Amino acid sequence: MKKIAILGSTGSIGTQTLEVVRENGDIEVTALAAGSNIALLEQQIREFSPKLAAVWSEEKALELKEKVRDLDVKVLSGMDGLLETAVQPDAEILVTAIVGMIGILPTIEAIKAKKDIALANKETLVTAGHIIMPLAKEYGSAILPVDSEHSAIFQSLQGGQRKALHKILLTASGGSFRGKTREELENIQVEDALKHPNWEMGRKITIDSSTMVNKGLEVIEAKWLFDVSADQVEVVVQPQSIIHSMVEYEDGAIIAELGTPDMKLPIQYALYYPERRYLPGDRLDFSSLSQITFEKPDMDTFYGLKLAFEAGRRGGSLPTVLNAANEKAVAMFLDRKIRYLQIPEIIGTCMEHHKIIENPSVEEILNTEQETYEFIKNRW
Repeated sequence: MKKIAILGSTGSIGTQTLEVVRENGDIEVTALAAGSNIALLEQQIREFSPKLAAVWSEEKALELKEKVRDLDVKVLSGMDGLLETAVQPDAEILVTAIVGMIGILPTIEAIKAKKDIALANKETLVTAGHIIMPLAKEYGSAILPVDSEHSAIFQSLQGGQRKALHKILLTASGGSFRGKTREELENIQVEDALKHPNWEMGRKITIDSSTMVNKGLEVIEAKWLFDVSADQVEVVVQPQSIIHSMVEYEDGAIIAELGTPDMKLPIQYALYYPERRYLPGDRLDFSSLSQITFEKPDMDTFYGLKLAFEAGRRGGSLPTVLNAANEKAVAMFLDRKIRYLQIPEIIGTCMEHHKIIENPSVEEILNTEQETYEFIKNRW
């Protein structure tokens, strides 16, 4: 019986992780942590019987505690709750499906507790990859990517020699506005940006996909996961989302992972790695697949991707600025406080005004995040 803990159990990845647990029947959930959706968290607690549950707000934690007072479950709140979830003694794997840089400290503590990490939290590696990857090596923790593209790269690397890796071909759907010009994006509304052509995702990541900033964050994440430079990662637009990513070896051979757009595949692969198991769902039917097409990304129109490559190349604290500025700008757009095209504008301005810290500590990373938020608050 495999035992797991989940950070972000009520979000998109968290709920799909629990679907995998439900379908397989041989995984025990020892701890669950969520943001504020205590109605769903209560349902999850009653179904999966974790020993520990955590929510961010102390007030919500007290409300949850009252709702589950008939059950034998410990309820905590805040960062203490996240940290205790991360190191829950019985769990072998921590699924980090929480959104934001709030995932850094719990991931660090889980690694120190020698847990394997099923990583769905981009921000952890984008901002602190220089800390996380050496730490995982030191403590013998496996970092197993849950993100569809990084899982595809990870799977494509299983049949080859890592030292012979030449380049990563990171695929992108192109998002909601593939092919559009800047002029056509001038009056984009929130509802337009939330319509992704292929994937069902949370609101923020759907916006990130539409601006292609999400792909830029994935470039930086791939740099740390697979020990390559940002220049060894090439973004390829593949609109049908059939090829989830590829690797090119020194001899020119390219290995790809293909499949239908279903996040449960990379989740299940991470939880059971290196075993493969049957997964219910649609299968790729080549007889009905008319074509798979490829395009170069338009980094002038979607210049958030260009900014991400710059942050990935320069490193240090600059990826933290990229991430924090994007997070705040997307929130402002979703609240209808800024226009769509102001998202990359805000990111670029924040990066221009930042003095890079070459090898930031966790404290300096978190301080940089707050300084970026303050800069945006005072300027926009």
